[in-house]
Amino acid sequence: MSFYRNLTIRQKQIAWAWAFLAVPVLFYGIIRFYPTGNAILISFQDWNLLGDRTWSGLENYRKLVADPVFWKVFKNTFLYLILGTPISLVLSFIIAYQLDKVRFMHSTLRMLYFLPFMTSAVAMAWVWRWFYQPVPTGLFNNLLAQLGIPQIAFLNSTTNALPSVLAPAVWAGLGFQIIIFMAGLRAIPVSYYEAARIDGVGWWTQLTQITIPLLRPTIVFIVVFSSIGFLRIFDHVYNMTTNNPGGPLNATKPLVLMIYGTAFNDFDMGYAAAQTVVLFVILLIVSLLQLRLLRSE
Repeated sequence: MSFYRNLTIRQKQIAWAWAFLAVPVLFYGIIRFYPTGNAILISFQDWNLLGDRTWSGLENYRKLVADPVFWKVFKNTFLYLILGTPISLVLSFIIAYQLDKVRFMHSTLRMLYFLPFMTSAVAMAWVWRWFYQPVPTGLFNNLLAQLGIPQIAFLNSTTNALPSVLAPAVWAGLGFQIIIFMAGLRAIPVSYYEAARIDGVGWWTQLTQITIPLLRPTIVFIVVFSSIGFLRIFDHVYNMTTNNPGGPLNATKPLVLMIYGTAFNDFDMGYAAAQTVVLFVILLIVSLLQLRLLRSE
């Protein structure tokens, strides 16, 4: 106690700050950093989940580089990112921009758009899977049949399977992005638009010179958040292709689903850990690049 009494007020504040931060920092370190470090360690080992671990060095990474399925899955993962992120960003911004101008039933409409985000991804995937079924079960193919258009093999085609899985994933995340965009739009001072209208500035110039530049922090957050979500996509793919996980010829299989299959179907934990490390590196690089590019002037 005498030591504590001899401390200055500033030193006491620092001591109390670290005392309060110690528990959450320790908890975060155990929950986040220990599993990450353990996964990196397992990636250099051979382990079937039940027996002893044996050191294998870089063998799992050599196997990964020579695996054609991995490169197919790697391509699929980036297709989810490259297609899903810009589509969801543009759609959510357009909806939020128009919804922000609506006054009649504004809260109800906002709730309806947000509802898919609150719905279970598993239940949603099974509903969309039913939509995609052939005639007479599937909703979409029944509509096409009534219009005299040949039915489409949505989930059983190497061409259509990935967009078919991506569509509900984009739809499910729109609600959250719309709410974030609307919060960003409401944070822009109305006086900017009033001054622009007085000067005779059109809506397009207002959009490109006022709205979008001031929404830059919001756009950065949504792009990074959405990109991480599409790189880690799993629920929709797994539940919409349970009969053939990953779709025909692995047409829809993302990296997370490959990790799951390698770990819990093949019981090759070392190889699954190597895939996890690759996914971690991809997430880190993509996030840092997006933050750098979008935050640059």
